[in-house]
Amino acid sequence: MASSQPFEGGQVSVNCKLCKTDRPIQWKCMDCSVLMCGYCKDNVHSELKNALYHKIIKREEIGSHTEELDFTNIKCEEHTEQFSCLYCNTCDVLVCPTCFAKVHKKHDLIEISDEYKLKVESLKKGQNKIQKSNTNMKAKKDELNKLMSAENSKYSKARKDILVHEQKVKEQVEKYFKELVNQLDQSHETVVTTIKSDLNAISLFTNQTEDKINQVQDFTGISNATEFFKEVKTMEKSTEMQEPQTKPSYSSSPKFVPGNINQSNIGSLKDDGNLSAEKNISLVINNVYQTELEIIDSVSPCLEQSLWLSSGIHGMLQRVKPEGTNLKVMSKLNIKVYGMAVTQSNQLLLVVKGKTRLQQISSTGELTDSVHDVAPFFPRDIHIINDNKVIVIAYNKKLKSGAVITMNKKGDKEMVYEHDKHNKLLFSNPRCISSTSNGNMHVVNMISDDYRKVVVLEQGGHIINQYTGHSTINKSEPFTPVAIVTTPSDNVVVMDLNTKILHILNNYGHFISYFNTEDIGIKFPYSIVFNTTGQLYIGCTRVSKTQTKEAKLYEINIEGF
Repeated sequence: MASSQPFEGGQVSVNCKLCKTDRPIQWKCMDCSVLMCGYCKDNVHSELKNALYHKIIKREEIGSHTEELDFTNIKCEEHTEQFSCLYCNTCDVLVCPTCFAKVHKKHDLIEISDEYKLKVESLKKGQNKIQKSNTNMKAKKDELNKLMSAENSKYSKARKDILVHEQKVKEQVEKYFKELVNQLDQSHETVVTTIKSDLNAISLFTNQTEDKINQVQDFTGISNATEFFKEVKTMEKSTEMQEPQTKPSYSSSPKFVPGNINQSNIGSLKDDGNLSAEKNISLVINNVYQTELEIIDSVSPCLEQSLWLSSGIHGMLQRVKPEGTNLKVMSKLNIKVYGMAVTQSNQLLLVVKGKTRLQQISSTGELTDSVHDVAPFFPRDIHIINDNKVIVIAYNKKLKSGAVITMNKKGDKEMVYEHDKHNKLLFSNPRCISSTSNGNMHVVNMISDDYRKVVVLEQGGHIINQYTGHSTINKSEPFTPVAIVTTPSDNVVVMDLNTKILHILNNYGHFISYFNTEDIGIKFPYSIVFNTTGQLYIGCTRVSKTQTKEAKLYEINIEGF
């Protein structure tokens, strides 16, 4: 029967019994009880007498042939003239009749074959535990690699900001800029070294666990029961492997914060928090409001906690105010609104079908033209940033071109983002937009009915990232973002219509985490917004091809993003 080689450092090495090399074991001859490599199976064993009639099985099938083990010829270690007949669970040893009579008569005894089955089961449990740990570590490795990518992107942006700002103050501050770059490089190296340390620990662990899995597989296929029980304790002990302890979070490279351009202050590096491979996302429904709308296409909070609700193409605009569990309708207007936003002066700006100029509703309820005209484009969505600037998403069907247009409160166009530096169109059909505190603009761009993406523009109009969905989340359903919003902590939430999932991105458009709204009972989410106090609202649509007018509005408490 085949036996294992001596143990070295707790490892079991099983080599080919014919060529004695380190070629991988692939086969076992059940008649010869020989483990062998593929080469020896075809070139050595096949030359043996009657080899044609021998039963040869694959390595992975060895465990299913344990019934062929012979438990009747295991010599007793104490009484070598006798064979072991039972296994003592009390002492955890094999015993012969003499052992039984002298010591083990009143102990917990079991058939050797039964104990063998228990030991094999124990080993397989250990193997499964290692396999699970191995899978966990591989998943953590993937998350750490994502963090590494995000960190490198952030580092590149910070370094670029430093170098651009350096040019503004020219030669007199060159020395200080070099000090800042070196400081950033050292900080980045520290971050990367820390993450690499954990990645190396995980790689080492996964290599060891994979080796151990194979060793257990080979060991459970040993045909010599004497050798099996001689070494099984060491093998069992060797399966008790501790997962490496990785850090829950990692120090992050500082970001560059420009200062006033003078000799004493050209800028500094500011701590931008920690990177984390684990995000605890929590959404809890605080209140549910029933409306009489077909769909809540968009929501815009007002300063006094009232809300504007639009049903989009269904032609109803309502101003409502939550009162307990109900919504009090304060005013309503029959108008098809494609997008809307409330200014800092509490006026509502509207995208109305067929108009190149934004409409507005004053605090008194009067509907008039605003000063914001985006001709020759037609507006699609509106986004208000802190200094009362208006960002308009616009589209021209004839030109098959879209644009992001920033306008001041007087209606002057300050920037039009339509082409990149190579004069190629930035957008085919932009739908909605949000922005983050670093000035990055996140635009949902519709390429076709089944293909959309989030395009991230920096302030200069250059594309720094394009998010096209998550490989696991959107494996069977295409990424269909219909709404986008920035959180109080400066992350970006994208509403994915097909999957009912919120994709959580950082301010550079890199995936952080996700949340399935169906987990809390929200089945048809369509619009999303934060009010001025950080309260989240999710507006819903109705079941496809129905005519109901009962779209719900959810008030949500959030944590973790």
